[in-house]
Amino acid sequence: MSNEKRTRIVDLLRSTDVDREVVVKGWVRTKRGNKNVAFVAMNDGSTINNIQVVVDVAAFDGELLRKITTGACLRVTGTLVKSLGSGQPVEVQAREIEIYGEADPESYPLQKKGHSLEFLREIAYLRPRTNTFGAVLRIRHAMAYAIHKYFNDRGFYYLHTPLITASDCEGAGAMFNVTTLDLNNVPRTPEGEVDYAQDFFGKPCNLTVSGQLEGELGALALSQIYTFGPTFRAENSNTPRHLAEFWMVEPEVAFNDLEDNMELAEDFLKYLVRYALEHCQDDLQFLNKMFDEGLLERLKFITDNDFVRLDYTEGVKILQESGEKFEFPCDWGCDLQSEHERYLVERHFKKPVILINYPKDIKAFYMKQNDDGRTVRAMDVLFPKIGEIIGGSEREADYAKLNARVEELGMNKESIWWYLDTRRFGSAPHSGFGLGFERLLLFVTGMANIRDVIPFPRTPKNAEF
Repeated sequence: MSNEKRTRIVDLLRSTDVDREVVVKGWVRTKRGNKNVAFVAMNDGSTINNIQVVVDVAAFDGELLRKITTGACLRVTGTLVKSLGSGQPVEVQAREIEIYGEADPESYPLQKKGHSLEFLREIAYLRPRTNTFGAVLRIRHAMAYAIHKYFNDRGFYYLHTPLITASDCEGAGAMFNVTTLDLNNVPRTPEGEVDYAQDFFGKPCNLTVSGQLEGELGALALSQIYTFGPTFRAENSNTPRHLAEFWMVEPEVAFNDLEDNMELAEDFLKYLVRYALEHCQDDLQFLNKMFDEGLLERLKFITDNDFVRLDYTEGVKILQESGEKFEFPCDWGCDLQSEHERYLVERHFKKPVILINYPKDIKAFYMKQNDDGRTVRAMDVLFPKIGEIIGGSEREADYAKLNARVEELGMNKESIWWYLDTRRFGSAPHSGFGLGFERLLLFVTGMANIRDVIPFPRTPKNAEF
């Protein structure tokens, strides 16, 4: 058998160098034909498009051909020729076929018919082989690469922040406990509390909800950093927008104020969407056709428009005067719901919106307070269909103000003493934001459920695969 190196299908389909021998390897999507000729569509995950392998039935063993079924994995050696049929520029005329792995048609769950996304979640170990999830995962890779490229090209440093932490960044409280204690025989203190002194770290620890606090420390030394890693929220939330394990991108920049922060967020998002439009065209066109006919238009909506800067107070006024019947009423001081955010973007301004200066009572303790005593220098970037895609702020750089806010909220100072200390030793104005990677992917792919943009979703009562 020929040991010639395989060529990826994406490269074969682009090739104009025909009438040469090639080796193609991949999985069978479909087989059709008659008693003289069989047409096998193969895919290796490198592109949404299949390559057609033309098999002269008389030249092959009948038993071998019977084993070429949907899902089987093949190695084909043959000649790359111009395709006579429409649909693909080239095809492979098979000379040798080796079956690496069979797929029993009776039990292989991914047959040619369409499958619901709910069903595919139940077989998440196979769903990357479908067109839809191949497209989503290629786009996910492209967006991850583009994030690193964007920051690297602009002199940012990639900071690895800890996944195990003793502090709660958001004050959300919904955290996963990390312990080595024997849960069947938990050690207790004389007062009956859990004796964490006997635990691995000697104190209660959790999986992180954000790398931001440590990111700020990095920015106060390296000037501009970003984190990009998994984060965890133990919220019992079964919505299409929430995961218990998701990825976050968090730039933090010393000497940036709120205005700089907004400019960075807008430039960053436009760059990512442009990158997707330039590098993921085949996959985006497939998703636009199969799932969301407005997808490409919505992506261009981001790149073609300047983002509106809007004060929260003004935004609430617009909502109240809109005459709209919202499910959740909105008064000054309320946390805006997705329906409010989308109204501002899709109906009122018809542009992406950056909402700033939120009431301090609905925002995190570390945000810089405005002189009015009521609001903080927060910003949320609002997108069509999604609502909030980025949340960020200028950070409070003043030790006394930050300390007072921590006391006001009754937070545990012992767990963030080091964070407060940075305001005592060479504090500087600084700003940053968080982009939920899966939220970005929902927007870029047009998928409706966040469980469909991560390979193996973690949600309440679900940690399969």
